Amino acid sequence: MFPSPAETRARWAARLPDLDTSPMEVVAALKNAVGLLNHAVDPRYAGACLTPAEVDALVPLRHATSPVIARRLAERLGLSPAGVSKTLAKLERRGLIARTPNPADRRSVLVEITDAGARAVDDLFPRQLAAEVELLAGLGEDREWVLKALRRLVEVMESVPGGAPGR
Repeated sequence: MFPSPAETRARWAARLPDLDTSPMEVVAALKNAVGLLNHAVDPRYAGACLTPAEVDALVPLRHATSPVIARRLAERLGLSPAGVSKTLAKLERRGLIARTPNPADRRSVLVEITDAGARAVDDLFPRQLAAEVELLAGLGEDREWVLKALRRLVEVMESVPGGAPGR
């Protein structure tokens, strides 16, 4: 079986004493949490017309008050502009979003959700939230502490050059 993150860290430190292994346990916990979240959410999308990644792209557009610059959407999602562009192209082909040239900057496009896209996300996002509610219900009073710690982690990570999208 695999060693725990703490044991793995200790083994790396023994093998390469000058290697800074301090991030390993934090990163392992984050990856484990994301894996558990995906494991809980993915079954809710079985047979659905959208993938979780597509819903993640549509949710911010669903409540945007005006068309959004595609690059800003990528930054908001913490994803590469190329990856988001690929997702948007798929959504556009299926009539779930519309992309138009940005009149203020011809190098960028504006994105907005269509009525069909809004209906699709309105159908699927509540399923995802239900899985997340079940998964996180056990936090109880620790919820605020966890949120505070995660916000602090994001703040620290964004402060590093290249740590935040668009920097």
